[in-house]
Amino acid sequence: MFGGSNMLAGKLALVTGGTSGIGLGIAKRLKSLGAQVVINSHEDGVDVVSVLDDVNQHDGPDMVFAQADMSDHVEVDKLYDGIEASFGDVNILVNNVGMQHVAPVAAFPTDKWRKILDINLSSAFYLTKRALPAMQEKRWGRVINVASAHGLVASTYKSAYVAAKHGMLGLTKVTALEHAQHGITCNAICPGYVWTPLVEQQLADQCKVHGLSEKEVIENIMLQPQPTKKFVQIDEVAELAGFLCCDLACSITGASLAIDGGWTAR
Repeated sequence: MFGGSNMLAGKLALVTGGTSGIGLGIAKRLKSLGAQVVINSHEDGVDVVSVLDDVNQHDGPDMVFAQADMSDHVEVDKLYDGIEASFGDVNILVNNVGMQHVAPVAAFPTDKWRKILDINLSSAFYLTKRALPAMQEKRWGRVINVASAHGLVASTYKSAYVAAKHGMLGLTKVTALEHAQHGITCNAICPGYVWTPLVEQQLADQCKVHGLSEKEVIENIMLQPQPTKKFVQIDEVAELAGFLCCDLACSITGASLAIDGGWTAR
């Protein structure tokens, strides 16, 4: 594990979708490196109390929670306004929030298409747009977009998710190019299958669509494209995110970094 406990001291990080799974793993890692971390989700604050109580027993500044529906750009703006007023400028932005729905293109619900693009892609645009001016002024900033192997390759029955994640890689590249001389980096992390609540929720849908058991879906659908035949671990993704925030990673920008057990090496 790289980096000292104060490497990110004085930095403010916002991690969307940060109350569980990959987002919480990244938030914990940034906290351990000394950053003040705000985590976000659509949940009521009461539901997050146990998460905060557990995390805040460990080293680093106390993590705090800010609720917002990331499918609504008005709420996204209110979220950012509240963080700015309470804590100051965001130095590290981790666009992680996401949702999934599995269905063939011809049967894909229009409302699900819109919501997935709003949450998985548009929220990243809105928050990046808000965070960049202060990063430019300070000539230091880190934007990390948690994309997916599905930002690099496609799978059946995931039209909205694949479209959103491909779009996130495009947003990553443009943001990186526009701010390459401003001390700001923007990168995308592209995990393969990580065992998270989002993936667990997909399991029943995948069973229904493919007509397979849970065991068969895990072995023949989820882990089939990953040569390692095992799920990527949350801590592995979190460690990569932490490294991208350090000064040694200042020349890594505009990259789409696969952490997928070899999936996209094919």
